[in-house]
Amino acid sequence: MNKANLRSIFRNRRRTLNTSQQRTAADNLCRQILRLPHFNGAKNIALYFANDGEISPHKLAYRARSQNKITWYPVLTRKQMSFRVNNGRSKLWRNRYGIAEPLPKQKCLGANQLDIVLLPLVAFDRAGNRLGMGGGYYDRTFAFKRRIPHHGPLLVGLAHALQEHTELTADNWDIPLDYIVTDREIIAVN
Repeated sequence: MNKANLRSIFRNRRRTLNTSQQRTAADNLCRQILRLPHFNGAKNIALYFANDGEISPHKLAYRARSQNKITWYPVLTRKQMSFRVNNGRSKLWRNRYGIAEPLPKQKCLGANQLDIVLLPLVAFDRAGNRLGMGGGYYDRTFAFKRRIPHHGPLLVGLAHALQEHTELTADNWDIPLDYIVTDREIIAVN
């Protein structure tokens, strides 16, 4: 099955979850992430604003800020992303895809300066392959990890357990994940 068909199937799966199911999944996801030993030592954490049925890391953002961690959110540039700070009260705007982003006046941080990046996905497999929305922003932004795999932030894909696929085909530009965390478990990839 091609990637476009897989995207359609898995996006529809996560969209079928009602508000209560999404809230429960977000609570469970937060508990799982807090079990990651890397989280406690991290200072700069990148998250995302959930969109299109994605599992939401918003509870984790509140928890991180209560532990004096700095929360950063992706901002699309032409072909990559930068990360801007958001303290939970900052004003936001919508990018060209309708996804919330911090305003340009917010402090910016380079991808290689982050400790952990919690990123959304459409589907995943247990080998750490991630099917994204197809824009390639995360892969281009973290391409430096292909040359130096253990340099830069820990990449953690977040998903509902129902987004698991038996096997995804990785392209040579795909950047593998270090962990996948769902509302049910932590999957260590490397």
